Amino acid sequence: MRDMDHHPHHGLTQSPRLKHRSGQIVAIAGALSLAVAMGIGRFAFTPLMPIMAQEELLDITAGSNLASANYLGYLTGAMLLMGAPRVMPNGVLVRLSLIATALLTAAMAINWPVGWLFFRFLAGVFSAFAFVGTSAWAFAHLTRLDASHFGGIVFTGPGLGIAFSGILAWELFAVDLTTATAWLAFAAVSFVATFILWPVLGDRDRPPRKDAYARGEPAAGRIDRVEIVVFALAYGFAGFGYIVTATFLPAMAHAELPPSIWLDAFWPLFGVAAAVGCLLAVNVAKRFDPRMLLFVAYVAQAIGALIILPLPTLVGFTTSSFLVGLPFTAINFFALKEVQRLRPHAAARYMGMLTALYGIGQIAGPPVVAALLSSAASVEAGYNAALGVAAASLALGSVIYLYMYFRWPLSEPAKGNRGPAHRTTCHDKPGANL
Repeated sequence: MRDMDHHPHHGLTQSPRLKHRSGQIVAIAGALSLAVAMGIGRFAFTPLMPIMAQEELLDITAGSNLASANYLGYLTGAMLLMGAPRVMPNGVLVRLSLIATALLTAAMAINWPVGWLFFRFLAGVFSAFAFVGTSAWAFAHLTRLDASHFGGIVFTGPGLGIAFSGILAWELFAVDLTTATAWLAFAAVSFVATFILWPVLGDRDRPPRKDAYARGEPAAGRIDRVEIVVFALAYGFAGFGYIVTATFLPAMAHAELPPSIWLDAFWPLFGVAAAVGCLLAVNVAKRFDPRMLLFVAYVAQAIGALIILPLPTLVGFTTSSFLVGLPFTAINFFALKEVQRLRPHAAARYMGMLTALYGIGQIAGPPVVAALLSSAASVEAGYNAALGVAAASLALGSVIYLYMYFRWPLSEPAKGNRGPAHRTTCHDKPGANL
């Protein structure tokens, strides 16, 4: 890859087989980077939180505050990068962000509750930097290699990272290690991954051709300005709706199920489902209206949140993990496809607005859960109330999408043109996700 990128015309003469191999390397490197940035930098805290509570290192309120600090940091990082000028190559940005992620993860092993808030906030910021940098770096290389079809592999990274962090936590606690040791183990994995990625990320990432970005075409006729506002509102409900289950699923399992080796398996299942959902989204988005796909995805997550209420069992939690995880990244992809149709020449700007609303929902979720738990008669009742609120949020968003589908129908030409260059990735624009 290095020889290819440093020769100005090498990419034009490269054999199809070599391009295919180089594209695979880029896709795998991007997936590994996102696995560290998201699976560890953002979500490693989720499987560790119930054990930290058992060790009396924190209570549910403190855990909620740490989760919100991380989500706030991620939103801050994404907004900073969208508004700030580019000051370094994307590969360099990713390198620095992955190192910072590893160091901040290791810092969580220090018994310093006040410092944890700062560490988790910064971990969120650098997770956003790593995500944005990885997305841009991988997209530039894949486009130049005519290997955009590997984009779906890149964005399985977050789901696979979540699955790995859950499995690693599961194995560590099976041998009675402390959470401090677990944080150090996560940090070690991050350092090893960064070491592996370091030479690959050194390849220069020249911007893709201007025509590589999908511009799309507006739907026939003038698009109602109200439509994009209503769409953004519905998208914001997803941030709050999924985060309650995604953040507290392991804690709920520990609180409501008898001791079992399966209690820590729900979070890895969530991650695997998210990775599978990403690959499925790439295919179904070519055939259906994104608003109907969003309607189905919201309903699936709402059912996933509610199913624990009548079935607080192993089967119920397993089904919940799968249904909430499967649309996890697909929702962001479907939303991007619709923004490209509504605002084809300003997709990044409007996706930034959607990201902000989605982020606000994520930040609000943990404090709401903490408030419900503090006022409920029991922990189980508090979690049940939180799941009900989350499902209601998702249900409201799904109804809005259904309304949009009938209120603003697409003409056939518009349906057939929705940004073909974006048909292979689950997160094409920086900051548009997670």
